[in-house]
Amino acid sequence: MSGGRGAVADWGIAVGVAAALLIAGLSGQHPTPWPAPWGHVLLAAGGLALVARRRAPVAVLVVTGLCGWGYQAAGFDVPVVAYLFAVYAAVRAGHRLVAVVGSVVMVAALPLALLASPHHWPLGEAFTQSRDVLQVAWLVAAGAAGEALRQAERRADEAERTREETARRRAQEERLRIARELHDSLTHQISVIKVQAEVAVHLARKRGERVPEALLAILAAGREATRELRATLGALREGDEDPSHGLDQLPELVRRVRATGLDAELTIGGRPDDVPAAVGRTAYRIVQESLTNIARHAAATSASIRIDHRPDALVVRVDDDGRATPDSPPVPGVGLLGMRERVTALGGRLRAEPRGGGGFTVQAELPVGRTP
Repeated sequence: MSGGRGAVADWGIAVGVAAALLIAGLSGQHPTPWPAPWGHVLLAAGGLALVARRRAPVAVLVVTGLCGWGYQAAGFDVPVVAYLFAVYAAVRAGHRLVAVVGSVVMVAALPLALLASPHHWPLGEAFTQSRDVLQVAWLVAAGAAGEALRQAERRADEAERTREETARRRAQEERLRIARELHDSLTHQISVIKVQAEVAVHLARKRGERVPEALLAILAAGREATRELRATLGALREGDEDPSHGLDQLPELVRRVRATGLDAELTIGGRPDDVPAAVGRTAYRIVQESLTNIARHAAATSASIRIDHRPDALVVRVDDDGRATPDSPPVPGVGLLGMRERVTALGGRLRAEPRGGGGFTVQAELPVGRTP
């Protein structure tokens, strides 16, 4: 039950019980009129106290017991219904011993309240009347209902924990399987590329030739791919989502992109307060994927990356001067879909579209959970 519906139900039960007690008190016969106002207050208070039975079941048990004892002493021959609700709530919350002790005290104290009432019950009749006001069977039924529901909720919680543990175990097994597949299929190929690039660079330098920038970029990309793959494999095996990328690595990313011939410029605005690791990681991946798309598909000569630190959000914007136009937008691929999924998972917004003057813009707003 959600918090809103639970509060409405609590108030509904409390008001209903209070109204029932008041109606029972008004319809009864009283030997003298003077205790009635105080008795009505206690009748209403005992019922309305039930509104807090979830938050403070022990306190409600005490309050309803005292109110029941009080309006019986005031001369109101009304069953202590609110106290039964309080016993149920206390047992459901796990306070079984308190409920049992309180009920024993209540059963013993009710005859004293009747002896002190304006009815002037004889001793024997006071004990007989107290059984009508609070029957042991009612107490047992209330306690049994509370215990039954508590056990049902505990079993439901245990079942939920079991499902979560099973889901985590299956997710871990799937991560290990993916890690093995990545290791078997990619590690060897990337290693071959890196080794071949290193050999080519070594031979060129040995012959005294100028090493092409593209070859150096391939070598750097191979080394970075190897490092990222190792970090990703470690994260998959350990269940950690952080392969150690964030805003601090953006300058190095831009430097590597410049080595490929793309004129990339990084600008950081605002006050760089602490950014959650998930937000920083997502920002890095957005910039990385955007620059990869620019290099592969945009035929651009320059790109600008701007990171704006705002009080409530981190804004990432990547612009290029490529060939995309509003009349010929690029077909969204897996990269854009992945960016959108990352941003959506953080509750942010992503805009990816061609610019009016040519080129493409990717802008993401990532909430950081801060207030001005």
